Amino acid sequence: MITRRLGTRTVSAIGLGGMPLSRPGRDGSLPDRERAIATVHAALDLGVTLIDTADCYGPDDHPTDEGLGHNEEVIAEALRGRSEEVLVATKGGIRRDGADWPVDGRPAWLRQAVEGSLRRLGVDAIDLYQHHRPDPAVPYAETMGAMKELYDAGLVRAVGISNADPGQIAEAHAVLGDALVSVQNEFSPAFRTSLPELELCARLGLAFLPWSPLGGMQDAAGLGSTHAAFEEVARAHGVSPQQVCIAWILAQGDHVVPIPGASRPASIQDSAGAVHLRLTPEELARLDASGEGA
Repeated sequence: MITRRLGTRTVSAIGLGGMPLSRPGRDGSLPDRERAIATVHAALDLGVTLIDTADCYGPDDHPTDEGLGHNEEVIAEALRGRSEEVLVATKGGIRRDGADWPVDGRPAWLRQAVEGSLRRLGVDAIDLYQHHRPDPAVPYAETMGAMKELYDAGLVRAVGISNADPGQIAEAHAVLGDALVSVQNEFSPAFRTSLPELELCARLGLAFLPWSPLGGMQDAAGLGSTHAAFEEVARAHGVSPQQVCIAWILAQGDHVVPIPGASRPASIQDSAGAVHLRLTPEELARLDASGEGA
């Protein structure tokens, strides 16, 4: 496994996105607990040292906020006895009401949310706490001020933001200073509009963590049929289109750490192989160009 910087820490060049461990798959069922834990263990055995979760990742069959923390609890159980091997990143700022995901950027809620995450993860401080999504009802500077208070109180060791535009990244950086270490935005062959944020992170010295790098839980399996260039490059190397995709994203910059989700060991094993896949400049240019006009 190769490594990259995340604030003052060194982590694996790819992380494990935990969301699929707590969300219904294509057949509508959740991964069973044993398989979910085996998936996390497979990631650790491959040298993955970054796991991304969130308090809102969970099933849809719970009333308001009762389902919060399902994914964090799965991750905590899987890491029992192995927590020193990994940096756990979680997120707050989205609540749950059945299938609805309302945002809540109020300082009071963020304090309540981080306390819940600390309890479920069984830690005294969260390695990386990320604000999940801007709340249009709360000034962004106010939300970032609350994140700074969590950092200053020692409840979180570093702060990240997610689903932020360039203006919000700059605003967060001004409020948080060195406490801010990462931005987690969507980026994949089908979604490339986060390139300005990716490039801004490089200039500010922030890690960029692409979520849904393979296109999301429902579309990842069909990546090759949807994006022909990735399928063709994959055939030339004798690997999967998904592995080519992760390698292409890694090539976007040394500050980029994709976090592909997985619900079975084979998926994270395939993604991890991307750190050893060397794409030629011509192949990278072809994959870059495949998104033009999309």
